[in-house]
Amino acid sequence: MIRITREADYGILLMTYLAQTDGQAHSAAALAQQRRLPLPMVSKILKTLARAGLLVSQRGAQGGYSLARPPAAISAADIIGALEGPIAITECSGENHDGCSRLEYCEISGHWPRINQAIYTALQSINLLEMSRPDPAQPVHFYPLHRAATANTAGHPI
Repeated sequence: MIRITREADYGILLMTYLAQTDGQAHSAAALAQQRRLPLPMVSKILKTLARAGLLVSQRGAQGGYSLARPPAAISAADIIGALEGPIAITECSGENHDGCSRLEYCEISGHWPRINQAIYTALQSINLLEMSRPDPAQPVHFYPLHRAATANTAGHPI
């Protein structure tokens, strides 16, 4: 199973809420309370997102966190990448291939970067504006790969 971390999940929840509030700044405590998340984790996530340039932090009575860019300019990949690091589903699919000791013996290592790129492209194509709007549940359909030969010479399926 491929899963994002709890921090990335919570980060997306926090960012979608900020996208819904039209640029208003919110304190970490207010965000934690609104999303019913633990304050220490929310503070850590917000600081990381601010260091990554996705949030702006303002001090003072009217301070708090707000989006650094318009919601349409922040993707799911941006948020996940800021909180988890580069998106890579295997050691050899990311930018650094040094993590795999079996690379020279692996027959499929050349395919992982292509698969990784497809996942990254999908996450990059979903922006915060879209995620912050209610969306009716739509099932995701996966289609089987088609074989070149689907029947033998007698016309029966293989």
